[in-house]
Amino acid sequence: MNRTKLAGLFGALIVAAAVALSCFLVLDAGNAVAQPVRQPFSNAVEQRAGMIRELQEIKTLLKEQNALLRQIAGKKGNG
Repeated sequence: MNRTKLAGLFGALIVAAAVALSCFLVLDAGNAVAQPVRQPFSNAVEQRAGMIRELQEIKTLLKEQNALLRQIAGKKGNG
C-alpha cells in the first residue's frame, strides 16, 4: 500500500474510534440515574423526636434496673 493511503486509512480509523467512543459516553451518561440528595444531618424535628424516643427507652431501662436493685436489697435485708 501507498503511504498516503495508509495514513488516510489510519486517520479514518482514528476518527471512527473517536466517534464511537463519544457516542458510547453520551449514551452511557443518559442512563445514569440521579440519586436523591441526602442531607448530612436530620432536620431539627427528626432529631428531637429521636432524642425523645431514646430518653424514654433509657427511662424505662432505669425503672427496670431500680426494681431489680430493690429486689436484691430486699433479699439481703431478709436473708
